[in-house]
Amino acid sequence: MYGTVQAEVRQVNRESDSPGCDDHPRRARRYDAAGTRSALLGAAALRFARYGYDGCSVRDIAKDAGVDAALVYRYFGSKEALFDAVSTSTGMFEPLRHLPLDEVSAWICDVVSTGPTEEEAPHPLLTKLRSSSREETVGQLREEVTEVFSEGFARRLEGEDAELRAELLAAWLMGITLLRLAIRSPALADTPDDTLLRFLRAGIDPLLDAGCPGVGSEDD
Repeated sequence: MYGTVQAEVRQVNRESDSPGCDDHPRRARRYDAAGTRSALLGAAALRFARYGYDGCSVRDIAKDAGVDAALVYRYFGSKEALFDAVSTSTGMFEPLRHLPLDEVSAWICDVVSTGPTEEEAPHPLLTKLRSSSREETVGQLREEVTEVFSEGFARRLEGEDAELRAELLAAWLMGITLLRLAIRSPALADTPDDTLLRFLRAGIDPLLDAGCPGVGSEDD
């Protein structure tokens, strides 16, 4: 889902960069069902990320997509359901269900090196944080982390404190992608991939290997 929404957001960005789009009302576009849904997902991802859930309306999203507002309800049922569709972050974690543990650090490095910038496609975590006035948002994010990391990924880890180690991995992954791709903090944004991977391995590999010093036992 996350990769699909990224592509749709890029398409909306390309269309919004066309001359005169801010000076004249957008004409309604003709799409097939899949095209309409895709256009709404892309427009919603941008709106929710920039203004938060309460800062945009169904009418705004539909206008950006070039379709009638009624189609939001036809394809998604509600504004809330549309928000859920574009803000889910579990899709980006899917490889962790089967990726060999010794390849996780390199995979995270690849994610933060090749992922889209905030201008290209809003980070799903940032979308949630900008909509934090909704009580369900924090709970939904907690459920996602619990399902993917505390339960799913933790089952793949041997040794003690598996759930804690899995959640620390989530903190690494979410924090680094957010800082490097969305916030673009200067050191992380400019660090070469080989240097980044070296530090990632130093922090992540001990969490994955129960035999590493300091994991699963205390030194005397």
